[in-house]
Amino acid sequence: MAAVVERHSIDVVPDAERHGTPVSQFTLWLGANLQITAVVTGALAVVFGARALWAVLGLLLGNVLGGAVMALHSAQGPRLGLPQMISSRAQFGVRGAVVPLALVIVMYIGFFASGTVLAGQAVGELTKLGDTPGILVFAAVTAVAAAVGYRLIHMLGRVASIVCALAFLYLGARLLERADLAALLHDRSFSFPLFLLAVSLSASWQLAFGPYVADYSRYLPRHTSTRATFWWTLSGSVLGSQWSMTFGALAAAAAPTAFVGHEVSYVVSLGGTGLAASALYFVIALGKLTINVLNTYGGFMSLVTGVSGFRGRGTLSPRGRAAHITGIMLAGTAVALLGKDSFLTSFKDFLLFLLTFFTPWSAINLVDYYLISKERYDIPALSDPAGRYGAWNGRALAVYGLGVLAQLPFLATHFYTGPLVDPLGGADVSWLVGLAVPAVLYWAAARRDTGRVPPATVAGTGSSPPDAGPSPANTGESPTARPGPRP
Repeated sequence: MAAVVERHSIDVVPDAERHGTPVSQFTLWLGANLQITAVVTGALAVVFGARALWAVLGLLLGNVLGGAVMALHSAQGPRLGLPQMISSRAQFGVRGAVVPLALVIVMYIGFFASGTVLAGQAVGELTKLGDTPGILVFAAVTAVAAAVGYRLIHMLGRVASIVCALAFLYLGARLLERADLAALLHDRSFSFPLFLLAVSLSASWQLAFGPYVADYSRYLPRHTSTRATFWWTLSGSVLGSQWSMTFGALAAAAAPTAFVGHEVSYVVSLGGTGLAASALYFVIALGKLTINVLNTYGGFMSLVTGVSGFRGRGTLSPRGRAAHITGIMLAGTAVALLGKDSFLTSFKDFLLFLLTFFTPWSAINLVDYYLISKERYDIPALSDPAGRYGAWNGRALAVYGLGVLAQLPFLATHFYTGPLVDPLGGADVSWLVGLAVPAVLYWAAARRDTGRVPPATVAGTGSSPPDAGPSPANTGESPTARPGPRP
């Protein structure tokens, strides 16, 4: 058991403990996206007015655009051997990174809660205990799996990618037995704002993975191809999410009354009753377990990163690890129990509002890593407030704040609508602004700050220099330059 339970938290993974291939990213993200919450996300585009054809196309565009940003983050994992959010210290400072970290933790709790609502329904039906006990049982199992850590997470991804793919093939066939696909796609009336809503829903789904995606690639060997990590992550995440979302959009178009508000029971009813229904409840719970373990584990990593910026500790005892994970689980479970009766509307607004805070972070992190630092970080300095990156980076924090504020005029949610939404026909383009504005501002502010960029990556304890290991002849890469992916 000791070999299975993870020992590392936010410390650098030593080269001697690296393992796996980029294909592991495909199975993890395919399994994580073939699940009921992605189905609901796709359905929302139709529920709020888009025609099925344009909903599917808009969801595809958003998945590809958001997935490309997410996969660029994933490619950082093998190079740095660190969880995603700790690399934010290179931009915001060792303590300044707590600003986006606090928002990331809220995101994890929100996704944990929304997933637990749907999974709790499945567990409740499977065990005949009801929704509330089902939520509690599911939350406890999630916390235990997150505490075991990295290896179990990838094992869940492999299992879920096979089991859930077979289930979705079966469900898709059953849906098409009930509904005429040609008729569903026949209405081609186009609404640009509703098309952009579909794009935003799926883009926000993908962008929300950005703050933790490298957590699950950081154990890959340091010389793993950047391009391979990018493409395997992108293909798994886009295929899984688009498959689920297309199913949801078509289900909502085929049976809006039966599906909306009864997502889990409708999906199960497609498969039949008795043993078939029990098997589908299990598949729903398995899919949600995979993604909820990611949310719990990511929340744990972010919480430790935030605390350690002030306390200076990068490792945890087993008891400390369990305490952090339990805290994330309890907060998410409380939100799930409080919000389970108004899930659909609340989840739509939550998804769109997430974009306001995470697109500026993604833009700053990616511009710094690929364009300013060119994949060269001083890893020990990421834990030293008096080091190269300092405690607080006021310019990066100012750019982040401006990136958030720049989106507000374009933001459309249930509780706030910006003044420029109506002139654009009701379309929400805030996430595009949130990527472009901070990217340009940060590049302009940081491109001459050469003192922050080491001439080569300074590796952490137990890690080899980034150019050690297999020769360029064996890897196909230049000995002096390792360009980022070119999607």
